[in-house]
Amino acid sequence: MNLTINENAFKTEVGPVKKGADITIMTGHFGSGKTETAINLALEVRRNHGKVAVADLDIVNPYYRARDTKAVLEDHGIELIAPAERLAAADLPIVPGDMGRLIDDPAYKLIVDAGGDKDGATALGQFFNDWKYLNPEVLFILNANRPYVSTLEGAVETLRKIEKASRLSVTGIINNSNVGNETTIEDVQKGLELSRKLSDALGIPLMHAVLPEHLSDQIGELEGAPVKVMTRYLKLPWEM
Repeated sequence: MNLTINENAFKTEVGPVKKGADITIMTGHFGSGKTETAINLALEVRRNHGKVAVADLDIVNPYYRARDTKAVLEDHGIELIAPAERLAAADLPIVPGDMGRLIDDPAYKLIVDAGGDKDGATALGQFFNDWKYLNPEVLFILNANRPYVSTLEGAVETLRKIEKASRLSVTGIINNSNVGNETTIEDVQKGLELSRKLSDALGIPLMHAVLPEHLSDQIGELEGAPVKVMTRYLKLPWEM
């Protein structure tokens, strides 16, 4: 008896093998601290990596944007991908056109600063076909002091809307609960508890908690996750 085997029946459909940049995408609610987190991560990675770039895809918030720290990034040899200088202060949905070059270059560590909520995450969707086979790390930055994400239900809904808009799955959660310079260790700990609940509810790893620099001497008081101290580089116009 001849047995004919249909090899295709045993194959799982997978995407083509593709080499490109090592990509980390910062997402979250408005005011979650995505941009500061992206800048601090870029500076950390640059210590051990030759080519690092930050892509400013925040087309929503006119204040806290990575493009405002261009000098800091350049001083550390980090490339900034952002709208042209003449458009830097424009509150317009402008996406930098140099993204493709970086996405396709395996020499780069690319850190993407996305806009807040689903509206900001929509800008990520247009690059879906460029990086979907590169397995980008997608981090949800949680600031539990922001009204809508101060509850588990709100945080879950926000995260899911971002995933839908970007067509990407969140791979990690970072607790960045703060109230700026007024942040206390209790603020951070409260946010850490919500972050753990979010992690447990969705099965997404809690990566670490962020501690503002002025609380660095209290790092031993946080429990439940690794801690990273974050330097603040961005300021609002009235803080200049």
